[in-house]
Amino acid sequence: MNYTASQLWDHTRTVWQDGLFGVDIGRIVIALAILFGFMLLRGLFSRYVLAKLHKLSEKTANLYDDKIIDALSPPIRFVPLLIGIFVAGHYAGLDEKFPDIFSRVTRSLIAFTIFWGLYRVISPLSHAFKRLEQILTPTMVQWLFKFLAVMVIFLGSAIILEIWGIKVGPLLAGLGILGAAIAFGAQDLFKNLLGGITILAEQKFHPGDWIKVDGVVEGTVDSIGFRSTQVRRFDKAPVQVPNSTLSDAAITNFSRMTNRRIYWKIGVVYGTSVDQLKIIRDGISDYLKNSDDIEQPPKVAQFVRVDAFNDSSIDFMIYTFTKTTDWGEWLKVKEEFAFFIKELVEEKAGTGFAFPSTSIYVESMPDADAPETFVPPSATNDAA
Repeated sequence: MNYTASQLWDHTRTVWQDGLFGVDIGRIVIALAILFGFMLLRGLFSRYVLAKLHKLSEKTANLYDDKIIDALSPPIRFVPLLIGIFVAGHYAGLDEKFPDIFSRVTRSLIAFTIFWGLYRVISPLSHAFKRLEQILTPTMVQWLFKFLAVMVIFLGSAIILEIWGIKVGPLLAGLGILGAAIAFGAQDLFKNLLGGITILAEQKFHPGDWIKVDGVVEGTVDSIGFRSTQVRRFDKAPVQVPNSTLSDAAITNFSRMTNRRIYWKIGVVYGTSVDQLKIIRDGISDYLKNSDDIEQPPKVAQFVRVDAFNDSSIDFMIYTFTKTTDWGEWLKVKEEFAFFIKELVEEKAGTGFAFPSTSIYVESMPDADAPETFVPPSATNDAA
């Protein structure tokens, strides 16, 4: 019986001492307790230290420090957990039994935390560098920070791969060969990417601009992506247009108009006298010169002239520009101008507007020797 108990005790001690991977269970339990303690410390750190930083940032007039602290909070909260993993692993003796793996795991976690913080801080920094938009376009600044985010991810991944003994250079060379093969099948993708860069570099349009591409689309630019640009038509339907199409096309950007044009042809009847024509011409000219809504020469051209003798009218040409470029205001200015012309022509000048008409001229009367038209007798005549 004693021999059996001694044997059981030896087995128990062996299991306790050997534990997992040669680490005794006591060390594993204590290591787990250490890790749990650092997790509690992480909660206290978040509750007090980060909360204090938030309160300090709220006292400043600058909003960017608030956004930076919000962005860095998750990586900072991970730091106590990282320290706990290191201390617990060191106490459990993992650094002695598996020195290479323990070192690589620790360095990988450190690299992950650093580049995680850098990645998260890019977004608030993009808002802080708004002044760059005065030099570059807003979309180009957005693209720049997206590129920085991709580079941070790439560098972080490359460092972690290097830590685990995976050489990035040969890997990139292999990916380059694969990329060259893929490039033949992805020519449109690269063409659209270059087209987007061309659009941003030449600043053909920006999000919010009203553009028109003949035969393609007309509407408001929503966003300029790496591959395509989203244009929302006036019926609110979005259209994805490849950047290569827009970079090579003739684009009309209505949002960059300095003025909106009014170009009318107005016809009056042929019975209008010269004096009446002058009254109409001078009245329209005076209206345009005295209107606060109309841009004046020499900034823009302005013409009011009797232009042509049309088929059924004497035509005036009116060519002028409004000060506003807003479409709704432009329609209102045109409407008021139309009311004035209507009153001027019909009431002040005493004439009328022409409408399409056709005159039929008879060259000669029917020949006297031609047979007469037969008129059937009426029923009354038959009875008589």
